[in-house]
Amino acid sequence: MKKIMMIGFGAMAREVISRLPDGVSIGWVVARPHHHQAIQQALGHGVQAIEHPSACQERPDLVLECASQKAVHEFGEFILNSGWKLALISTGALADKPLFQRLVQAEQRHQGELIVLSGAVAGMDGLASAREGGLDSVTYTSNKSPASWRGSPAEKLVDLDNVTEPVVFFEGSARDAAQQFPANANVAATVALMGIGMDLTKVKLRVDPHTSRNTHTIFAAGTFGEFHIELNGNPLPTNPKTSTLAALSAVQVCRRLVDGGLVA
Repeated sequence: MKKIMMIGFGAMAREVISRLPDGVSIGWVVARPHHHQAIQQALGHGVQAIEHPSACQERPDLVLECASQKAVHEFGEFILNSGWKLALISTGALADKPLFQRLVQAEQRHQGELIVLSGAVAGMDGLASAREGGLDSVTYTSNKSPASWRGSPAEKLVDLDNVTEPVVFFEGSARDAAQQFPANANVAATVALMGIGMDLTKVKLRVDPHTSRNTHTIFAAGTFGEFHIELNGNPLPTNPKTSTLAALSAVQVCRRLVDGGLVA
């Protein structure tokens, strides 16, 4: 049985836990103290609810971050300095150059492993392959409903209550998008990490009152040719800001612990 540590106990974390493959169990959940009782009630006393990964006296087979960019800042270095595997959903945290450098150094010095999950988007293997031959440009567009942008800086840029047509409210680099919209633009960071980097990847963020889905579009061009990917994802019913596919990417990395992710 593989034993993992979960960071966070929000909508995504609970979705991942509900879908864990056979052979994988939750050993620890890192969360604020006011969540601990709910964790114990939901998962039983065999799971330890802790405030910091340092409270874990064993070696998890994987640490799965399903919380926030803030959690990556708080716990990422400790986890990699411990030589553990860390899988990130909140990849936007890596837009912080000093943090990214510290995490890479910790990974290299202590034989940890930093895993960037594909999250809510597809085609990252193809994008990484295209990078090997030379990428000239990558543009990522995020199109979501008003409900998906609530609670974000988008509220100050567009009237979400009265928008009647699709509106692009942000255009800039992946780094700026990930830092200005930390709960909504992790995909922008993932695309940048797999492609031409945070500063060269162009990002457009759009609100669309006519959709209930989260649409992610990537256009890449280079010496390999060009490709266009569009993914229309359903958000989690419990959190419109979170893509169901993002949660499934976390489930899939857990499955690889036990079977390598191959289907016979």
